[in-house]
Amino acid sequence: MTSHTHHLAQVAEALARKPFHGDTMGLKSNLQPIVRHFTPAPHRYLDAKWCAAFVYHCCFKAGLGLPARHPTPVSCSFAGVRAWIEWAKLPHNRFYFSAHHATLAPRRGDLIVFDRLFDPGPHDHVGVVLAVRKTTVRTAEGHVNNLSAVVDRPRNPHVRGYIRIPINYRFRPPTPAS
Repeated sequence: MTSHTHHLAQVAEALARKPFHGDTMGLKSNLQPIVRHFTPAPHRYLDAKWCAAFVYHCCFKAGLGLPARHPTPVSCSFAGVRAWIEWAKLPHNRFYFSAHHATLAPRRGDLIVFDRLFDPGPHDHVGVVLAVRKTTVRTAEGHVNNLSAVVDRPRNPHVRGYIRIPINYRFRPPTPAS
């Protein structure tokens, strides 16, 4: 039996190799399966950076059962990298680990968050870890030149951190306060 994180990596790799793409190279976008999760206006994500939406779609296909927008206060839906970090840092989750964490070694199925990879700001990109080597991390990503792709990224200062969803994780909506 494989853990859902291993399954997540399998799903992400298969989807990244499909590949998905926005309107590019004369091709009409095929992002509809990815952005449909983010209602009421999924079309607004067709022209946006869609790496986080790709990761969400991978999690959805792997059966993690996350809502498109976490019900606890987060700044945006899972179509935004910031929401992944905020969700992972919630006190009842604590799934986020800085790239400088002394004892964490990234592994297959972790989510990897990047700073300033494509834009000058923080947390601008996210992917799913497929393999870890001494100086590189192989990832499945969305929105790499407007395509999904399997990419070898250097383990350098652009890596902000990792989100490690526990093997036994099951989303449970918060219970209303009495």
